[in-house]
Amino acid sequence: MAADKDKKKRPESAHDPGSASDDAGEKDQSPETAPTVRDKRRIDPETGEARPTPDAGAADDAEANLEELTDEDLARLLDGASPEPGTDVESEHLNDLKRVQAEYANYRKRVDRDRYVARELAVAEVITSILPVLDDLDLAHAHGDLAGTPLELVAQKIRTIFGRYGLAQVGEAGDVFDPKLHEAIAQLPSKDVSVDTIAEVVQPGYALGERLLRPAKVAVSVPEG
Repeated sequence: MAADKDKKKRPESAHDPGSASDDAGEKDQSPETAPTVRDKRRIDPETGEARPTPDAGAADDAEANLEELTDEDLARLLDGASPEPGTDVESEHLNDLKRVQAEYANYRKRVDRDRYVARELAVAEVITSILPVLDDLDLAHAHGDLAGTPLELVAQKIRTIFGRYGLAQVGEAGDVFDPKLHEAIAQLPSKDVSVDTIAEVVQPGYALGERLLRPAKVAVSVPEG
């Protein structure tokens, strides 16, 4: 009876030391305390072991080699020469540098050419719009209305300024007729010429460099047939 009472007094939840160690082992294996692998790429899926990490020292050495390249090294690479001893640059990198240099040189040529053409077109448009003013000044000068007046000095300044941009007058009496530069508005048979020759300039033409802004309107002396 006493033994039965002792058994009743012992709590049902109590365990012996062996069972306690088993519980601790189970707790250690529980999902809450198990290690979590966040980067699966570091684990070999076949063996389950961690792969060896890359040698940090080798990466540092490679980065240091790249940083040691100076402007002189890059210039030598672009010229096809080898860099200074101690730098390791593969031929593929050299070819890439040469290709980039060639592309950049072509890009600069295109930009310079487009900039020049845009500037020339802008100047040509402005000067073309002012050509009627030059025609009026020429008529006034031909009639002697500019001599001794302030407008004579203004006309000289305008022509000097436009001359700096390459503006040139086209068509003078005695020049051989050129249909690319001159526009014939009259033909005068003459025994004194053997080829078509400008006899009189009715309206002067103008060219800006190699660009013709306006052909000259002229009377042409033609050989008598």
